[in-house]
Amino acid sequence: MKILSFVGARPQFIKEAVIHEHLKKKKINEILVHSGQHYDFNMSDIFFKILDIRKPDYNLNIGSGTHAWQTGMMMIELEKVVLKEKPDMILVYGDTNSTLAGSLVGAKLKIPVAHIEAGIRQKPKDMPEEINRVLTDRISRYLFCPSKLAVENLKKEGIENGVYFTGDVMYDLFLKITQNLDDKVILSKYNLEPKEYILVTVHRDFNTDNPGRLKNILEALEEISKDSKLVFPIHPRTKKRIEEFGFSKFLKNVGIIDPVGYDEMMVLTENSLKVITDSGGLQKEAYFAKVPAIILMEDTGWIELVNIGWNVLVDADKDRIIEAVINHSPDFSRFDEHIYGDGKAGEKIVDILLEDKR
Repeated sequence: MKILSFVGARPQFIKEAVIHEHLKKKKINEILVHSGQHYDFNMSDIFFKILDIRKPDYNLNIGSGTHAWQTGMMMIELEKVVLKEKPDMILVYGDTNSTLAGSLVGAKLKIPVAHIEAGIRQKPKDMPEEINRVLTDRISRYLFCPSKLAVENLKKEGIENGVYFTGDVMYDLFLKITQNLDDKVILSKYNLEPKEYILVTVHRDFNTDNPGRLKNILEALEEISKDSKLVFPIHPRTKKRIEEFGFSKFLKNVGIIDPVGYDEMMVLTENSLKVITDSGGLQKEAYFAKVPAIILMEDTGWIELVNIGWNVLVDADKDRIIEAVINHSPDFSRFDEHIYGDGKAGEKIVDILLEDKR
């Protein structure tokens, strides 16, 4: 059995690392293809060192561009690799343009597609990630869901065949990695003390590319920074937009740092008092770490965490952001450590694929 894994963005490298470990144990031949969608060192290469991922067999070097250009170029170049390697299956991860491109190539060439992190749904329905995940779910043969709510989402859309609740591979990795991190070394690097700072990330295009929304968020951070220490690993696009819009003045008291690797981000998350973010992955990782998150979105793919009162949606509303920092406190009695499975999602996914192929 030969499996081709197609990855391109930071979270996908992490998810692939979990799957790769179990494919290797089962002696399954895996071809790893990197689209080149994200190529900054902190967003790709660092994972090969920290998570012991081997270098990709192929790097398509697509890079940045419009959604149409990027997706189309990925399909053109990936198809060449697929025709050469002739895999039995294509694995795609998450909700990026790489996810959609990989699933379309597989579907057109009549190669089964497995979608890891299937069934996630959120508004606005025209956001690129939502379009990618909905279309990918429609053409995948295997849909591996991180939560029971994701299974229910697919059922509402009439998708029931090939759907499995496996749990979240990110939870697998979180449990594995955090056991081996030296918090003191990383916190010392940034001159931080546990539970004495708030962690901030902003990178979604609907926040960074909209001057009004971005200004609201930054004005809220400016106000919060008067009373609380903020740590803000800044995404390259966010940094560029802040400079373009002349918004740097709002960040004078905010602790701006360069993007960090997964290990450092998990330490910063675990030791933070709260997290302010528009990252789908981080709001969930904060939950793993028992840290509440304030979500800079009108909706989230992880709405179950809002429903239990752990995370709170504030959109880009300055007053709501500030109010949540001051007053939001989750009910720890409602914390469910198994909401995203038992930490064995990767093993379950590989076992299902093997069993079905026998």
